[in-house]
Amino acid sequence: MGLVRRSPASRRDYLTIWSHIARDNAEAADHLVRTFDQKVQLLSESPHAGRARSELRPRLRSFPVGSYTLFYRPIRGGIQLVRIVHGARDLGQIFKKR
Repeated sequence: MGLVRRSPASRRDYLTIWSHIARDNAEAADHLVRTFDQKVQLLSESPHAGRARSELRPRLRSFPVGSYTLFYRPIRGGIQLVRIVHGARDLGQIFKKR
């Protein structure tokens, strides 16, 4: 089992996504969050499974989960989950250079 470190932004993403979906269907929201958790664990064990996204940030990688994308960085022993973003969102805005 690989290490998973979650950024504060990714924790907010989980809550925001769950809350949005749960307004209509709490069971579907729970299922989606469990799916995220399963994929995050898979990525922690195979950190280079996702697509490299260096155009957004150095060492950033992405992995699709339904209509969402997990953004993470490989770290020693696992991954750091950076964000979870819906596919309709503007990635340039989310990951704009500081």
